[in-house]
Amino acid sequence: MAERKRETLSLVMLLPNMVTILGLCAGLTSIRFVLVGRYDIAAMLLVFAALIDGLDGLLARRLNAASSIGGELDSLSDFVNFGVAPAILVFQFALARDFATGWMFVLIYACCCCLRLARFNVTRDVPLPVGAKPFFLGVPAPGGAMLALLPLFLTQYGVVDARQHPFLYGLWMALVAWLMISKVPTPSSKSLRIPRDKSVLVLLGAAVIVGLMVTRFWLLLSLLDIAYAALILYAVLNHVRRRLRRQSRSS
Repeated sequence: MAERKRETLSLVMLLPNMVTILGLCAGLTSIRFVLVGRYDIAAMLLVFAALIDGLDGLLARRLNAASSIGGELDSLSDFVNFGVAPAILVFQFALARDFATGWMFVLIYACCCCLRLARFNVTRDVPLPVGAKPFFLGVPAPGGAMLALLPLFLTQYGVVDARQHPFLYGLWMALVAWLMISKVPTPSSKSLRIPRDKSVLVLLGAAVIVGLMVTRFWLLLSLLDIAYAALILYAVLNHVRRRLRRQSRSS
């Protein structure tokens, strides 16, 4: 009997999954730094995980290397990086003073993140209506994690001390959790288009971001997070306005 030919894969085809594993390692290492009280490094690692989160999917599409195991690996990695790790970080950073109540908020956040990812998994292959722009249903998991860390960013920059207000921080976590499982359409980077005549401004903005990254890192994260929160607030208000308009027409 002829020996069966061994199937091989190009290393390039494994690149998307390698990026996913890199993000997972960043999230797990973040938990390690939480346990030793280095909340700043833990937060930085989660920001890094969020930055490379979309890279694996982009590489898979561009390299035609998408696979079922890659999709499942990405989802499991997202739950660790943006559900479990931020919850543990926020709990140890600010919510542990009121152990029972703080842990309740942490469970709400983590469970909602899991539900949000599960919903995404069963709807990601559903085609969009013709002419519709890509959007997320609810705040995506990476965005939710960054919103959950906003009070921590502000504390690191020195604007406020979120550790002095654990209950308010817990309420913020609950609000972010609701936003993740809500049906509010939120912007997706896939629908972002830059006019050619504005490309120079975008490049200048990128230069400013790099400058702030090396000089005022926590200020940069705070400003970007606040801008994203404002964008989500606009999406929520727009969603409510449309629902009220539909109800008034049907009545």
